Formats: sequence, C-alpha cells, structure tokens
Amino acid sequence: MKAVRVIPGPSGGKVELQDVPMPQPSAGEVLVRVRAAGLNRGEIKQAGELRSGNVITAGVEFAGEIVQVGEGVTAWREGDRVMGHGKNCQAEFVVAHPLALMPVPGNLSWIDAAAFPNVFITAHDAVVTNGQLRKGESILVNGASGGVAMAAIQIASALGAKPIIGVSRSAAKLDKLSRFGVDVGIDSSRESQVDAVMAATDKRGVDVIIDTVGGPVFEANMDSLAIKGRLVQVARIGAPTAQIDLAKLWLKRLSLIGVTFRTRSEQERLECIQACARDLLPALEDGRLRLPIDRTFSIDEIHEAHTYMQLDQHVGKIVLTVA
Repeated sequence: MKAVRVIPGPSGGKVELQDVPMPQPSAGEVLVRVRAAGLNRGEIKQAGELRSGNVITAGVEFAGEIVQVGEGVTAWREGDRVMGHGKNCQAEFVVAHPLALMPVPGNLSWIDAAAFPNVFITAHDAVVTNGQLRKGESILVNGASGGVAMAAIQIASALGAKPIIGVSRSAAKLDKLSRFGVDVGIDSSRESQVDAVMAATDKRGVDVIIDTVGGPVFEANMDSLAIKGRLVQVARIGAPTAQIDLAKLWLKRLSLIGVTFRTRSEQERLECIQACARDLLPALEDGRLRLPIDRTFSIDEIHEAHTYMQLDQHVGKIVLTVA
C-alpha cells in the first residue's frame, strides 16, 4: 500500500511516498481503508525534527470504512464509516483501537470527516476539559484562522460563550471568521490586542484564552485575562519561550495550562477522543460544527501539500485524498 513516510536525517526528516506492507489488525483492533487524511502543521514540524531513529508513517487523523475487525471487537462491524485519531494515518490502510474511532455522520463527506478528529479533539480538550469554559464567559483565540483555533471558536459558540474574540495578523482571514462564531475580530498587525479586549469586555478582560502562537503574544495574553482567567497553551508557532511577570500571575490569580498529546498515556488519549465524541458529535451531525476545507491534495501530492501549508495562507483545513 502507499504511505507517507518520514526518513530521519542529520538535517531533519525527509518525506517520501513509499510502498509498504499492509498492516494487519491484532485482537482488539480494526483495519480501516483510509479515504482521506487530515494534514496538520505539527506533522510538518515533527518531520523536520526527525534526525535519528526509525522511519515513521505520518498522519494523526483519517476517515474511511472498516474492512476487517479483530478478535474481541464488538462495537464496530465491517463496512462502518468511521473517522479517527491515531498514528500512521497518511496511508491507504491504518490499524486503529476501537475507542479511537467515531462514526461519520451521514451528511459528511470523507474529506469533511477527515478534517474533524485532530483539531476538534484538541480544541475540546483545551476549551472544555482544561479551560473549563462556561456559558456566558468570554474567550479569546489567538491565531484564529488555524484549524484548532477555528474548532475552539465553534465549540465556544456552541457553549454560549460571549463575547468570542478572534485575533489574527490578517484582516482578510478575520473577515471570514464571523460566520463561525467570532463576535470581535482583532487585527493585531494594526491594533493593540489588550486595548481591543478591554473595549470589548468593559475593561474586565477575558475568562479564557486559547493560544497557539506562544512567545510573541504571551505578555499581551497575560494583560488580556480577567481575574481568575485561564490561559490554555496549545502550540508555539511564533516562539517557544517568553518572560512572565509573576506579579500579574499572583495578583490576578491566573491559571496557566499546557495541553499536549505527546506526554499522555494511551488511555488518556482514548479518553480525550471519547469525551469529544460524547460532547460534540450531536453538534457535528446537525451542522453547528464544521471546518471549511481550504484545499485538498491527493496523497501523491504530499510535497505540494506541505509546501502549501508552509505558506500560511490557508483558512481551515488541508486534507489529503487517499482513495
């Protein structure tokens, strides 16, 4: 079968499309024929950092149909349409744990389904589980046009948050976000995030911030939080380091929360997937949650897909079609 492989090298991993043996499900696993797989910025970063070790298959999310059920699996049957989160997903077939799968609603295409798992599981964990966002609270999302950010915005809207503030350095991108739930858009290349937040919240600040940018916005985020605000740090696209004024942390009684799947156990990962399915599948089925698909590439165009993502011009998801 075809698979996107990352080959370690002294200057970073090299991405190649290779023919590899088809995996076989063990007891308690299922085999899925992949129809589409999401592409995420973290995969490109991880590939670039792979300087030693084994060759790996890329990808963390997929959609397709089950073609084989391992011994002991009762929750799924051959032919079921599923989407899932895991490893080795940018391939024609993938083996998955049953609890890593969610049913694909009948109104979703393979491409739309492949765009859901990674960003919505991550955003749900950030907004609901860790951010503890409640109805009527305010939220700010940095890097608002990214996949996780757009998922966070929609989850906040479904929860009844007010106002929902999106921050971007692109006015064109902000213009497209109002239909996904953004009440206030801040173009940080032209205006102060802190001043705009205080104007939008009667000088109170926001209750929750979901941040994917990191160092360059850390100080502004601290100043934008209300008393007892929660800053949930998801990614560090801008920079991984920042200085902190501990007096602000102390005086405003802030919570700084880091979230990642890299240090979670397998059981914790599966629990995150199931929590997302429990809380969000109804909203996905009735159309309240949906990410725009910016562009699709065939799996044979993996290099073109990586190049396009690195241009940072997309709004929404980039998806690989597999079969």
